[in-house]
Amino acid sequence: MTAPLAVMAYSVLEPALCDLEGTLARVADLGFLGVETYGIVEHYGPARVRDALAGAGLALTSAHTPFPAGAEADRLLDEAEALGAQTLVWSMEREEFDDVASIARGVERVNIAAENAAARGMRIAYHNHFAEFAHTVDGVQAYDVLLDLLDPRVVVELDAYWTVMGGAEPADVLRRLGARAEFVHIKDGPAVSYEDDVMVPIGEGRIDWPGVLTAGASLRWHIVELERLEGDVFDALRTSRDHLVNAGLSTAREETR
Repeated sequence: MTAPLAVMAYSVLEPALCDLEGTLARVADLGFLGVETYGIVEHYGPARVRDALAGAGLALTSAHTPFPAGAEADRLLDEAEALGAQTLVWSMEREEFDDVASIARGVERVNIAAENAAARGMRIAYHNHFAEFAHTVDGVQAYDVLLDLLDPRVVVELDAYWTVMGGAEPADVLRRLGARAEFVHIKDGPAVSYEDDVMVPIGEGRIDWPGVLTAGASLRWHIVELERLEGDVFDALRTSRDHLVNAGLSTAREETR
């Protein structure tokens, strides 16, 4: 089952901070159908980003923004509400996966955020890095400890690339998650170093995308994220779109220029 193709705004953050509307228009012209925000709302404000997305004909898939818990909760939720976001996505820190007590303390923050978001008609999604899979606590993978403790209303955005780097198979993880996995981050490269990896267009790295994406039967969005990329990001996005669409894994519009 295919899912619509989107871009994580971090991929085009540098040009977007110079020209928001022009950058989103280029993303739409390449055939992408949606955007997950990152960095642009903080720079331009939610109203302008919302209007720019609408003007480009792009859906807002989700907002990558800190968990709305603690002193900043109302401000973050107000911002998300003005943006029109339904799902807010964020992560826990690497050191929070050292032991069960640390995981539990981190999850408390996520669950408070889920409660706060629900009161505004929004949801929280959890985005992984590699520590969730690389660490085991009391013989159990840290990711499984996390999932057991999370409020069941929290859905999942699986970053397949960091999952591989953590030593897990994202296809297996997606099958385990079932309907809870609604979003997937798609990036490609060597998957050996969180700090130093240079990404490549989708299909030119080590990730088995047919295996991964066909395992995610409940995925609502396939979100391409190209970070620390060599070369032109729009050329890489075009190559990535072609690979995913031609393989019958994702859906997009025809490129318009």
